[in-house]
Parts: sequence; structure tokens; C-alpha cells
Amino acid sequence: MNLSWQRREVHLRHPFNIARTQRDTVTSRQVLLASIEHRGVVGWGESAPSSYYGQSLESGEKVFEAAAGLLGSDPFAIVPVLERLWERFEAESAAIAAIDAALHDLVGKLLGVPVWKLLGLDPARTPLTSFTIGIDDLEVIERKVAEAAEYPLLKIKVGTPRDEQVLQAIRRGAPDKPLRVDANCGWTSANVMEMCRLMVRYGVEFVEQPTAPGDYQGLAEVRRAGITPLIADESCVGYRDVLACAPHFDGINIKLSKCGGIRRALQMIHTARSAGMKVMLGCMVETSVGIAAAAQLAPLADYIDLDGHLLLADDPFEGIGGQQGRITLNDRPGLGVIERRG
Repeated sequence: MNLSWQRREVHLRHPFNIARTQRDTVTSRQVLLASIEHRGVVGWGESAPSSYYGQSLESGEKVFEAAAGLLGSDPFAIVPVLERLWERFEAESAAIAAIDAALHDLVGKLLGVPVWKLLGLDPARTPLTSFTIGIDDLEVIERKVAEAAEYPLLKIKVGTPRDEQVLQAIRRGAPDKPLRVDANCGWTSANVMEMCRLMVRYGVEFVEQPTAPGDYQGLAEVRRAGITPLIADESCVGYRDVLACAPHFDGINIKLSKCGGIRRALQMIHTARSAGMKVMLGCMVETSVGIAAAAQLAPLADYIDLDGHLLLADDPFEGIGGQQGRITLNDRPGLGVIERRG
């Protein structure tokens, strides 16, 4: 098998911001697109590294350089390949996720079946995806809400001193839509109860990562009061974190670049279910390749937030859909995405 990769810069339709990185508004980002070729068949995967987790394009490329000599010649030996990578590159989950996806895409194409079918899943059980509204000026937020009219679920980035004004702006444009909010660690145990009560007044379905990892004292009070479900994101990076989150959260948000790919995500899903927790599938800002890999697991999730490709102005791949919140698990072999031409 031959591994190659390329850096690809993609641009967002609107500048994007979250509570953790309010000084670093994103207008574009670079991802790593990896391809594994075997006997003329190519499987694709994507790495969306996050500096929050100590990753970069450079560190991902170092993994790819080493992985080129670790793949072997059997594309079906996915687990042994991934075990070798985890042994050497434990901190590089985004790069490993790209190789994981590329191997699954390759095997699906070699067998002529989609990955979701390899996993024994039912695409009809795929939930609707939410569409994310990032932190911005209020008038811009209102414009984003209007542009997102076709999407039935909205995910709102909060965690700022203007959270109530943001929710008011959202409700002016979308008075009846279900809302989910993500504070990205923007609150603390001192104000989380107050903020969760506020969110509920605006019809919020659940709150994602209200406080920083380890700041859980206030979460216990929120859960005892039964105010709103709490979903862990930054607190739940990989499979080892799932049970540690169970006493503090009602569910977890799994992202492939964060946890290391489809195989590790499956571990997290089954562990969460054993603990009675809800499962959400999320994403970074990614092309359709990264979103398609996560979408293969969507029938196992309660909630999905797989809209990274929908935020882009120039997605280089297509095939996973997303219109009106419906992610498409099609019948194409592998991940089901193809490169755009022209």
C-alpha cells in the first residue's frame, strides 16, 4: 500500500469563532488529505489537527512519513496497522483518524460496499444534523440565521458576556426551531447554573461543554436540578475519558480527529451506551471526506453535528449531502465521496 498526502486550504462562508478562541477568528483552515493506494484503488482520509490538543499540520505529516513504512501490504489488516500507529503516536489522533478513514474507504471500494454496510448499520436511522452559528456581532448572527433557514436544527456557540443577547437574536430569526448550545468551556462552576437556566428559557435542548475540563462542581448541581442535559466535548477526548465523564455529563460528543478515527469512535460509543450516556457525533471544520467518515457511524448516534463541510465555500469533495439537515449515507463503495471536478 502506498500512502501520500497533501495540505489543502479551505475557506469558510463566514468567519467562525468559539468561546475558547475568541481572539482567533477563522476565515480559512488547512487540513491534511491522505490517500492510500492499493492495486490502483485509492482510499481517502482527512486530518483536521487542533492546536488545543497539541497537534499541527507538521506533526501530522511526521506521522504520515512514518506510517508509510508501517502499512504493510494487506489493506484488510486495519486493526494491526492502527495498533502500530497508536503505539508510536498516541498524541496524534487527527493523523491516525485520517489513516483509519482512508483504510476503511479503501476496503469498502475493494469490496464494492459502503462503510456503513461493512459496519452492519441502517442509514435510515441517521439523525438530522444541526447547523452551527458561531460567535459574531449580533447583526451578523441574525443574517446567518436567515441564511440557515433550510436547516431544522441550530447549534449556537455561546460562552461570552453577551449570551442572552445572542439567544434573543437567534429567536428573532428562528422563534420555533430546536436549539442546542455549545459553550466551549466558556462558563464556570460559579455561573453554570444561572446560564443553564437562561438557556432553558430560550428553549435549548441541551448544553455542550459548559465549563472547562475538571471544573465540574457546578455541573452536579445542574444535573441534580434536572435543568438540562449536559454533553461533554473537550472533557472527553478519547475512549479512556468516557467513564470518567459519566458522573458529570449525560452524554459525550465524539469527533474522529479528536479520538482517532472510526475504530476508536466505535469503542467510545459502546462504552458510553454501557454507562447509560447519550452519544453525539461532532466534527471540526472539515471537508466532506472527514464528515463522511464520521457519518458512517451516524445511525448509532442520538445527535449529530456534522456540518463542517456545510460551513465551507470551497469543499473539494461531494457526496455526503446535508441539505435541510439530512446527511446522505449513499450506496457508493467506501465513504461515498468523490472529488469535485473543475
